[in-house]
Parts: sequence; C-alpha cells; structure tokens
Amino acid sequence: MKKAISLVLTLCLLMMTAAFGVAETADGSAEALELMENVKGTYEPLFPVITAPEYDQIWKDPCVKALGEEAGAAMAEMMQNYCAGTIYGQEAVDAFGDGSNGMQFACGFINGVATITFDGLTISGADESGKTVFSHEYAYVSKLSMSGMMEGYLFETADEDAGEFKYFYMMPDTPATTYHLEFRYGSNADDLAKMLEGPYAYWLAAGFPVDADAEMINKVITLYCEENLTEGQEEDAA
Repeated sequence: MKKAISLVLTLCLLMMTAAFGVAETADGSAEALELMENVKGTYEPLFPVITAPEYDQIWKDPCVKALGEEAGAAMAEMMQNYCAGTIYGQEAVDAFGDGSNGMQFACGFINGVATITFDGLTISGADESGKTVFSHEYAYVSKLSMSGMMEGYLFETADEDAGEFKYFYMMPDTPATTYHLEFRYGSNADDLAKMLEGPYAYWLAAGFPVDADAEMINKVITLYCEENLTEGQEEDAA
C-alpha cells in the first residue's frame, strides 16, 4: 500500500487497541463477549463533537509541540478533516479511487441513525427525533479482518427484517481504553471487511458516549493526535 494511503488510514483509523484483561481464545469469543459488556451505553458520532471550534486548541497543542507552530497547526487541521467525510461506498470510490491522490473517511452513523445503544448483545438505534430505527439481539460469529489492516469481531442477528443492520462489526475499542468506539454495520459480512471498495468503502463509524464530559473529550483528542504523530514520525524515519 502506498505511503500516502497508509498515512491517511493512520490518521483515520489508528485509535484502536486490543481489549484489556481478557483471556485469549482461538475463536475470539471470550474477547468479543467481554467487549460487548465493556461498551454498554448510548453513543453519538464522535467527530462532530470533537471537531467543534472550542476544542481547536486541544488539537493544536500536541501537534505544535511535536512539529512547531506552522507545521503543527497544519497537521491539526489535516487530522480534523480526514475523518469528516460525508460520502462512502461507490460515491467515495468514484471520488477517491485507491486514495493515492487524497481521500476522506466518513465516520458518522448511516441509514438514518443518530444514536446507537449497546446493551450486551442487544443493539438498537434511534433517529434524531428519538424514534427507534432498529433493535435486534446479536450473536457472535467470528473474528474478522478489514482489508488486513484492522482486526475486529463480527456479530449477526437472526431477525429476518434486519436489513442493513444484520451484521455489526466491532473493533476492540472501549470508552475505558481509547475513549470511543469504532464499528461498521450492514447486510453483507464480506463487504464489511473491505476498507476501500464496495458499498461501505471509506466508511467506519466512530461512536462517542452521549454523556461524555470535558475530560473525556480532552483525552480522546489528545490520544488521537499523539498516536498519529508517532506513526507519522516512524514513517518519515523509515
């Protein structure tokens, strides 16, 4: 994968860690079930919250410290923008191709969902008015790799009316570890495993607790900046 693509994907996707304190199993079932316990709560899209103008300085501080005033300010702005995309799927593929000439990831919730609630193996979503869009019980299926770059856990509902909520593909993030969630949902597991092609191309939902306080906002922005600055410096050194 070209360096330009790798850098952008890093900027968009690197805020993930393995679930902590869970004995590993070959099929990932223990980790997956523990994850669902650890993410209980209601979430809204992350980036509209943390890219609000009042948090600009939190973005700039670590970038300026690492790169200097001018380069740091430019880096902070770039990181804020790369995960603020509004298109995905074929529209994004048509616009960005393989990403080598620039791209943007969409990280909001799709299919009319404004908030998503995780309650163990029951997952539900509501629209902006609070009306329920979907609500299903899910069962763990298997581990799943997204284009060989991200590893997560696939869940499926047996409800025949689930449509685009048939599968949830959860990354191992939790509010306690990376202060946010990353996941995908859709009707086809094979398509969910493709990062830059298919109906979910250039889309990875990032969720943030609706009851998050200022401290958590500070932590999630700082972590995002620090991890991506470190990755960028390592790529430059290579």
